[in-house]
Amino acid sequence: MALIRWEPAAELNTIQSEMNRLFNSLFDTPTRGTTGEATRRWIPAMDLVETDDHYVLHADLPGLSEQDISIELESGVLTISGERKAAHTDTKGGYRRIERSYGSFARSLTLPDGVNADAVQASFDKGVLEVRIPKPEQIKPRKVTISVGSGAHDEVVEGRESAPAAAVREPAGVA
Repeated sequence: MALIRWEPAAELNTIQSEMNRLFNSLFDTPTRGTTGEATRRWIPAMDLVETDDHYVLHADLPGLSEQDISIELESGVLTISGERKAAHTDTKGGYRRIERSYGSFARSLTLPDGVNADAVQASFDKGVLEVRIPKPEQIKPRKVTISVGSGAHDEVVEGRESAPAAAVREPAGVA
């Protein structure tokens, strides 16, 4: 009986290669558009940065204008959508290789509860969309006042440390 040496690193490399092949086939395979031409799925790159007061989203949208982009905020979900049109219309004329993706896209982000939708701001400059989302106000603990006694001479106590425990007295005659 022959012994075969097992090399886990080689197995991991094989698995990684297969996963890369799978993902490349899912996302890079041209699909057929409505007119029969090959298209590639386009997903714009986005960054989300948190500052002290805002969440700031940057999306790379080269070749688009602000009229091509839609921003919606509904039920705590921010959706950015749009469409990049194909730069070429002639499917037969001299093209050897077409790599630039085009088509419609939509990206959605769930926002924290309490975001003021009216305060969301967006700007678009040189193919980069910036959306500024103000952070919601943090819920602060409320101090509750306690009134002591009844009648005209009520005393108001505001959260203080508890008083020392009273000494326990045994009733007279109990041993």
